[in-house]
Amino acid sequence: MYRQGDVLIIPVKSIPKKLEPVERENGRIVLAHGEVTGHAHAIKNEGAALFRDPKLMAVFMTVNGDAVMLEHDEHDTIVIPPGNYQVVRQREYSPEAIRNVAD
Repeated sequence: MYRQGDVLIIPVKSIPKKLEPVERENGRIVLAHGEVTGHAHAIKNEGAALFRDPKLMAVFMTVNGDAVMLEHDEHDTIVIPPGNYQVVRQREYSPEAIRNVAD
């Protein structure tokens, strides 16, 4: 597993079929936007692709070819090797609501 701030990347054997591709933003795939700083957890490498399952509200990533770099302005860069992954945003509980962690 790989963690960068509030983003957890879990290796999976395969990803579901019939996923919706997530478009790149300014040439990069964005795993999560920072609500506080505006910085993003992003991959610039072309070998990575992001997909969304609208029914499960789950996000998956494939990395083909060479390893890719997950970058963020406030965290160390992480090298992600080729494979299939599920991308999970960390959540927190409060009596008012369960919400995504603000990074």
